[in-house]
Amino acid sequence: MVLQQRPQEIREHFAHKDFDLAYSTLLDCVLDSENLALFERIIANEHWKEQHPEHTSEDWLQKCEAIVDALEELHLPEKRRNEFLLNCERLVKTYPRGAFKLGPISFSIRPGQLIGLVGENGNGKTTLLRILAKEIGYDEGDLHYHNEGDFQNDYDHRTKLVYIPQRTQKWYGKIRTNLRFCATHYGIMGRHNELLVEMMMIRFGLFKFRDLNWSELSSGYKMRFELARTFLRRPEILLLDEPLANLDVFAQQIVLNDLRSLAKSSYNPIGIILSSQQLFEVEKVADEVLFLKNGAPKLLENENQNAATKCFIELETTANREAIHTVLSAIADVEIHFNGGMYVISSASTNANGILEKLIVGHVPVNYFRDISGSSKRFFVSN
Repeated sequence: MVLQQRPQEIREHFAHKDFDLAYSTLLDCVLDSENLALFERIIANEHWKEQHPEHTSEDWLQKCEAIVDALEELHLPEKRRNEFLLNCERLVKTYPRGAFKLGPISFSIRPGQLIGLVGENGNGKTTLLRILAKEIGYDEGDLHYHNEGDFQNDYDHRTKLVYIPQRTQKWYGKIRTNLRFCATHYGIMGRHNELLVEMMMIRFGLFKFRDLNWSELSSGYKMRFELARTFLRRPEILLLDEPLANLDVFAQQIVLNDLRSLAKSSYNPIGIILSSQQLFEVEKVADEVLFLKNGAPKLLENENQNAATKCFIELETTANREAIHTVLSAIADVEIHFNGGMYVISSASTNANGILEKLIVGHVPVNYFRDISGSSKRFFVSN
């Protein structure tokens, strides 16, 4: 298959001056090609940028477009996306004395899919990820992995099934040295080792920090280091426990966009399951959302179908509950909840536009208004 669609996509991003998106897409395509000559050209481009801080965007763009031209000449087979990477059927984990029960949980993930695992603390998110990562066992149900019989041993399996816990291990020494050590451990040697590590540092924004010690990185860049280390070994399934914790909003968005892009690679798509309490951010990029409450699952897609007729609105206003209730009193089934900072308004007889119209006509000041009817955040509303 001739690489045509992605180069055209990259060119369109450059034309619209979406430089960051264009360059990250170009990097992903070059990494997918596994072409060392293209690796060298990307790396040379990065060194040129460092040596010419006064360079114009036109200079850099010309160099990038030349790499896009070379990329377009390659032929790469597109991988199939219809087989299951992981299939989980009525999985149950029970802790002693009945203190907590997880499940039954059933879901599957295919190449190119990103599943968000959301819920409050203590509802089983980490337990489920550790079961999927084969760190702990389960009591009932079935758990199957794609091509499980092809793995020579459990270590071979774990090379393709990667789990990154919320608290990652400490590293000592320089970023580049640690990544080269990891690549060697994964069997990547010589010039390939050197070039691939350089590419991963570029892809995850670590290139300018390559000679810093791990301890000198911020939390966001430590997470990028973990992702760079992980993608050195081309995982098929990536399990992430709270990767957005301790990151600012901007860093969260970068990490999520990177994960979605890497999951949906045209030529090396993978399955990603990540847990988080950042509901809205995860829902923006996830193909499916699995919500856990007291260990019991709700697949958001199914819940949306079941509750399609009910509207949930988040409202921030300086008005008090009595004023809001008076304005919305014409809606017979309206319910108003207040969590101390935000109102949640629900109704099955009207939609978001109807509620907003009544608030405006009633002169209720609206500082923030969001339709959460399709969001897992509505599950947090107390009834």
